[in-house]
Amino acid sequence: MVPLSHYLALSVILFVLGAAGFILRRNVISVFMCIELMLNAVNVAFMAFSRFLGTLDGQLFVFFVIVVAAAEAAVGLAIIIAVYRNRESLNIEDLDSMKM
Repeated sequence: MVPLSHYLALSVILFVLGAAGFILRRNVISVFMCIELMLNAVNVAFMAFSRFLGTLDGQLFVFFVIVVAAAEAAVGLAIIIAVYRNRESLNIEDLDSMKM
C-alpha cells in the first residue's frame, strides 16, 4: 500500500507545476491547460484523503470538481475561440484590454 504522503507529494508537485505554468506562460491555451493541471492535482489529493480515511466524501468532491472543470473547459474554449477570431492572436500580452 502506498502511503498518503506519496499521494500528497504528487499532488503538490502537480499543483506547483500548474501554478508555475500559469504564471510563466504567455499562450492562453497553455495557461488554460495549467489551470486544468491544478484542478487535477486537487483531485489527486481528494482521492488520497478519501482512500486514507475510508470514506466516499473525497470521491464526491472529485466528481463535483470534474463537473466544474468540464463546464469551465466548455466556456473557456468558447471564449478563447471568440478572442482568436477577433484578435487573431492567443498571446496574453495582446489581450490586455477589453477593446476589440
